[in-house]
Amino acid sequence: MIPDRPLEVLKAIVRDYIASKEPVGSKSLVERHSFGVSAATIRNDMAILEEEELIVAPHTSSGRVPTDKGYRMFVDQLSEVKPLSAAEKVAIEGFLSKSSDLDETLSQTVRALSQLTNQVALVQYPSLGRASVRHIEIISIDDKRLLLMLITDSGRIQQHVLDIPGGYEAGDVEKLRNMLNESLTGKGLAEVSAIAKTIAQKSTGKIKPLAERVTPELLALVDANSQEKILLAGTSNLARREDDFPGSISPVLEAIEEQVVLLKLISEMQADQHGVSLLIGRENSVDALSSTSVVISGYENQGSEIARVGVIGPTRMDYSSNIGAVRAVARYLTKSLGGSQ
Repeated sequence: MIPDRPLEVLKAIVRDYIASKEPVGSKSLVERHSFGVSAATIRNDMAILEEEELIVAPHTSSGRVPTDKGYRMFVDQLSEVKPLSAAEKVAIEGFLSKSSDLDETLSQTVRALSQLTNQVALVQYPSLGRASVRHIEIISIDDKRLLLMLITDSGRIQQHVLDIPGGYEAGDVEKLRNMLNESLTGKGLAEVSAIAKTIAQKSTGKIKPLAERVTPELLALVDANSQEKILLAGTSNLARREDDFPGSISPVLEAIEEQVVLLKLISEMQADQHGVSLLIGRENSVDALSSTSVVISGYENQGSEIARVGVIGPTRMDYSSNIGAVRAVARYLTKSLGGSQ
């Protein structure tokens, strides 16, 4: 158990180091903060923190910097996180109000979060297992082409133009549309394949060749939804902070471009008392990300978490602001998708 004053000294060291990027010494702590004790007493407190491996001397100077363990204790001791300012709230609402579908909504979200935090922002697409069919539409383009649309409950719209060389009758298109919606609306995307194939097999008369043409294209749209996918924005923010990473920044950049790596990482993260998931430094299971911190929060649709949004940056990040921003953006995204708040 760390005594109260050394714990306050740790918090001050973390805040000062994040702000200045300079190792923090006892003299500067006494000057900047109202501890009411001498520099010698603060040095004793720093010795306790160093013994607990919460701070370390980066070189021969008298200053100290937080370790991953020190950052973790700092975050765990946060009583509250920094809320978004009124201007930031307006900016997010402005971004998301421009969105017309899920792709645009997620694209705007990740850009907004990157600008708010000056970190690399990421947003995960809802996965196949958590989405279901809201509606299937088949629209006539001309006498030999149809537009097939798959709309999911997560708000994503997939569409494809079908060529029908032999033409079709409007009544048959309407019957097939009704059959598909009656059988598939509300069904999970993972269930669509078997049901749609059965519809095609059981169709008769002039609807059968139309169903056999439409069904494979519908399954292709479902498959497009099934691909696990992450959008990134703000990679250049890492490059501008290259000095925060020991050695080369290249492994970090390469790791965040690996979709499979990121998907696995964020899927394993569990929410803490602030409603976000946070991995600091070597808490990351990915070696290339051992000099970064990852802050993640889930977003919802109809009361259930469907995917995640967050940021990646150096361990020397403003945790209070970034946690607040990620949490707020996740809530705005949930609201934009019509989920619970």
